[in-house]
Amino acid sequence: MASEAGSSKFPTLAPLEIPRQSEVISRPRANSKSKPRSAVDPVLRNALRYTISAREYDTLHRYVLSRSRLLRKRMPSVSTMEKYMDGGNTRKGSATDRDEGKGKGKEKATNGGSSRGDTYNARAIRDSLRVFIATGLGMRAYETVLAKLKAQKDASPAKKQSFFQSSGLRLSLSLSTILLLYRLLFRFLSRLRTHLLDASAAPFRNRNPRTSQTLTSPLAPAVGASIAGLALSIFPSQQLRVTVAIAAIFRALEFGWNLCEDEGLIWGWKARAGGQGLIKRDRPWWWGSWMLQPLAFGQLLHATVFDRECSPMGLVDFIWKSSSTYLHSPPSNLPDGVQWPNAWEVAGSLAEMAKLHWPPFVSPTLFPDQPTLPLSLAAVAPLTAQAHPLIASLSCAALHPSDPSCLRTYISFWVRSFPRMGRFFLLFYSLLMLPKYKLLYNSPIYLLNRLMSQVLRMTTFATGGISTAWASICFFQTWLPRAFLPTQRFFLGGFLAGLWAWFERKNGRSVFLYSARASVDSLWKVGVKRRWWRAMKGGDVWVFVLALAITGAVYERDAKAIRESRVRKGLSWVRGGGFRDWGLDEEEDLDTEEDERDEKED
Repeated sequence: MASEAGSSKFPTLAPLEIPRQSEVISRPRANSKSKPRSAVDPVLRNALRYTISAREYDTLHRYVLSRSRLLRKRMPSVSTMEKYMDGGNTRKGSATDRDEGKGKGKEKATNGGSSRGDTYNARAIRDSLRVFIATGLGMRAYETVLAKLKAQKDASPAKKQSFFQSSGLRLSLSLSTILLLYRLLFRFLSRLRTHLLDASAAPFRNRNPRTSQTLTSPLAPAVGASIAGLALSIFPSQQLRVTVAIAAIFRALEFGWNLCEDEGLIWGWKARAGGQGLIKRDRPWWWGSWMLQPLAFGQLLHATVFDRECSPMGLVDFIWKSSSTYLHSPPSNLPDGVQWPNAWEVAGSLAEMAKLHWPPFVSPTLFPDQPTLPLSLAAVAPLTAQAHPLIASLSCAALHPSDPSCLRTYISFWVRSFPRMGRFFLLFYSLLMLPKYKLLYNSPIYLLNRLMSQVLRMTTFATGGISTAWASICFFQTWLPRAFLPTQRFFLGGFLAGLWAWFERKNGRSVFLYSARASVDSLWKVGVKRRWWRAMKGGDVWVFVLALAITGAVYERDAKAIRESRVRKGLSWVRGGGFRDWGLDEEEDLDTEEDERDEKED
């Protein structure tokens, strides 16, 4: 039995040893429970993130807070503020900051110097809040000054408007919302494009070729983010909204024109000297924005005479005040009960004369018993009643009744208006040159010569344009048949007046674009009034969206097509890439690569 037991196949087990209580090692617990909460208040941390960045706090601490001992002791240091804003997060960067597509460099958000908790979304919200506050304060100051100026002219109390319905608040909310939505949409579409270009998204691209081709286009983020421009509708439909939309589309079309010129789509290409390759043709020396002025002035003059409510009031009032030779003030001995015509009544009388095919003038001095004016022209009766008997044109009797010579009146306008215009533009351009005070100290002769030449050119342009517009009325009535283009003469007169822009063709681009925008706005209103086309509700908002799409596409295609460096920096900031000129950086990178390549070849 003993042998059988010894030969058993079951192994013998050692006795189980139970450890003592002091030797028991506790098993580590699973991370099922959350870590203890940080001492940092998340509400205050987010408030700090959306108020100031670490780099800005560093600058503020360096130049302001560190100057005072009391503030330096009480305010936290830069490193402490970074840790507080980060909330104890030890990651070196968030996923949203690492997933930026590199592209041409314009899609990458710059994080240099910012804290780890300063994410893309935090920067977007912070900048939007700043735009909201800055715009609100600016509009508040503007409305206060405007209310005081109106109170001096009009004694009637202005209607009070609630804070939530004020245009200042709605404009601030509109602009800040546009910025926030544009950044978020641009970020989302850029990351979506990156994911769709990945090899893992090949099945989706094969199933949806058109959709994937649209979403993976380099212009897709810029064009898609322009939908944020619909937030302009938050601001009420006023003239300011129309002006913003027209200004935006003009700038966008200008950028698009520059891009087409740079790619040789406008002027074409020509062979190099020797027949080796092609080069772009240069822009003609006579081409420029000054060519917009004949069309713009012609349309504005015609609209001022026939469509008063469709003309730009500010520009027209400036012209009225500068036309004292043709628009006369009432005499001191004016009898009681006689109403002297104002500038708008004279313009309306000129329109009526054109509709009547410019009737001849019958002097009341020579023919006191005959009717000298149609009933529809009774407004200018005080002017024509004292007109010189040698005047034969009714328009001349209304514009220069005391002088029968149109040429002498034209020369008199130049003599009277040129010095007054010169003083105005001298003051205006002197104020614009105040930021260049260092140049005045270093090169005073150069700056003064530049100032005087600019003032003389602009004075010549303004005086010549206004005088030609008035003199053309008398000229056409003298040399053209009465029934030949009776109403279109005003457009021809404005066209001739716009040719004076030649004298300011090099430096008058801002003035030319302003008058062109005013003309487009006036033309649209005239077309709606005369039912040439129908007004679309919210059409100015869609024009603004189109302007954002064109601008973003041009900036993505070639940033150098936007000539102004500050505009390129502003577009980079709007996209969330920081206030940085990526177009200049690309040129520097290309130059560096060429230098390195040359060094390797050597």
